[in-house]
Amino acid sequence: MPSDPPAEAALPDGRPAADVLAELRALREGDAPTRGGRTFAYVYDAGLEGLDELAAEAYAAFATVNGLDPTVFPSVARLENDLIGAVAALLGAPGAQGSFTSGGTESILLAVKTARDHARAVRGISRPQLVLPATAHAAFHKAAAYLGVEPVVVPVDPDTCRADADAMAAALTDRTALVVASAPSYAHGVVDPVAEIAAAAAGRGALCHVDACIGGWILPYLRRAGRQVQPFDLSVPGVTSLSVDLHKYAYADKGASVLLHRDAELRRHQYFAHAGWPGYPVVNPTVQGTKSAGLLAQAWAVLRHVGEDGYTALAGRVADASDRLLTGLRATGGVRVLGDPAAGLVAFTVLGPGDDGAPDLSLLLHLADEMRALGWYLQPQLSFDGLPPNLHLTLTPATVGQVDALLEDLGTALTAARSLEPVTVDPALAELAAGLDPRALGPDEVAAVLAFAGLGEGGALPGRMAPVLVLLDALPDGLKERLLAEFVGSVFRI
Repeated sequence: MPSDPPAEAALPDGRPAADVLAELRALREGDAPTRGGRTFAYVYDAGLEGLDELAAEAYAAFATVNGLDPTVFPSVARLENDLIGAVAALLGAPGAQGSFTSGGTESILLAVKTARDHARAVRGISRPQLVLPATAHAAFHKAAAYLGVEPVVVPVDPDTCRADADAMAAALTDRTALVVASAPSYAHGVVDPVAEIAAAAAGRGALCHVDACIGGWILPYLRRAGRQVQPFDLSVPGVTSLSVDLHKYAYADKGASVLLHRDAELRRHQYFAHAGWPGYPVVNPTVQGTKSAGLLAQAWAVLRHVGEDGYTALAGRVADASDRLLTGLRATGGVRVLGDPAAGLVAFTVLGPGDDGAPDLSLLLHLADEMRALGWYLQPQLSFDGLPPNLHLTLTPATVGQVDALLEDLGTALTAARSLEPVTVDPALAELAAGLDPRALGPDEVAAVLAFAGLGEGGALPGRMAPVLVLLDALPDGLKERLLAEFVGSVFRI
């Protein structure tokens, strides 16, 4: 009988290591820079010489160690206990316990799981609710969708962008399993009234999680550097858990985060254990099972290297950069800073030429495009529930020396943006979009809308994003989410 034809090779012939590494380096040349202080989102740069090399060497030393079973690899328990101990000392209370996770999303997912299972086991709640301010991170909605928890979203104060403690308290019910506060919120960098929210949660027997993924490591060191920082951590009565990302202002490599619980009894609800199969008994503290201990090791090494005084000095540099940037922004005509930024994050909007002082979305997005052409990445954020569209900046120690140049280029870019034709959305198109059911759209219809929006096949983006984002801003949330999911799907398509 004839043999089957040979299968097509999945991989090309092997290549020398130097060639493979050269190709990887070439791919990186098309990315935004992660060092140097010109990318004001997604990256956290301590600006310390040798820190990247230390993290890489520490990762390499533990890359092949499996963090699944600390009884086989006891070094994993030692490193994690050291890290959790440091976080608890900085943010905790006597008896606080925690886990090392892959990032803020996993920490938040586990916090919601803990609250759900605690509500079921301790309070007999079969349909738990999650009460959160509108500015809470999208990861909470992701966790609610994954875990079958009902989110209850409470509007925030439109002037301060902070959670409204009274409105949060009024939203609590007998089904509330978890209440959320941010320290600070990602969108605007402001700290919610944690003490008031936690007290209301405790009064209803609910747990309270503080999302300090961004601020958890820098806020205590800002306080140590002499800045005023309101209480937000596990020292606040009623706060039962807190998340802090070490790959943000602790400057470890991504992904490294910690979820901290007030006590071991609460942490128990975070764990997953299963013995009902013929393999080894499974106990997973986190979502991941098998995982490299490399990320744990590099975070441990970075914290040990920088140390208490080092983090205090770095926090002071961020505060200095923030002061200078806020002063410059507030002195720029037509620019309005949102809220009272507290921890290295700044959001500002741009006002139109009218007498009403209203934010101008088209002008704002033209400004973002002009700044990108000058080599700066500022993150556009669209309008939401009465909160204005804005540009978001994440400040790090590496940005201290860039603030003056940024402000100078911002003035140039703003002048250029004002000379451009405004980008508008056809009202008839907006009305048509409002009537579309995103669940009923077929592939051809989605492709047509993506093409109209300027989101090309294969993840291709236009040279200027203002027309795309103005259109997205006008779309209903459901349609916006469907289009964005389809666009990302087109990026990750072979």
